[in-house]
Amino acid sequence: QVQLVESGGGLVQAGGSLSLSCAASGRTYAMAWFRQAPGKTREFVARIRWSVGSTNYADSMKGRFTISGDNARNTVFLQMNSLKPEDTAVYYCAVSTRGRPMYRRVGDFDYWGQGTQVTVSS
Repeated sequence: QVQLVESGGGLVQAGGSLSLSCAASGRTYAMAWFRQAPGKTREFVARIRWSVGSTNYADSMKGRFTISGDNARNTVFLQMNSLKPEDTAVYYCAVSTRGRPMYRRVGDFDYWGQGTQVTVSS
């Protein structure tokens, strides 16, 4: 069982920045951020794959969001810049404890954080 502790989030005006962090209690193969807005399905935001140190982003986040992390501490961060009202959602940290070809789908991840609210006002 892997425990996840998320922090960060909050309220910011459009164009502003926020950062999120997530610490996992056990070994992970990849860590990611997803988000879910009211009435919408959970969507992929970004992930980091430790074995090759690679990152991947959803198209709408490229250039605005940056995922980084510390493999040794099983910690991942999400820096969000140029935030838009449509970025408003609950953001979830997720971890995968096994190797998978991709790390972009909800089903690719085994454990989830409790979620943290990000609200961007116009």
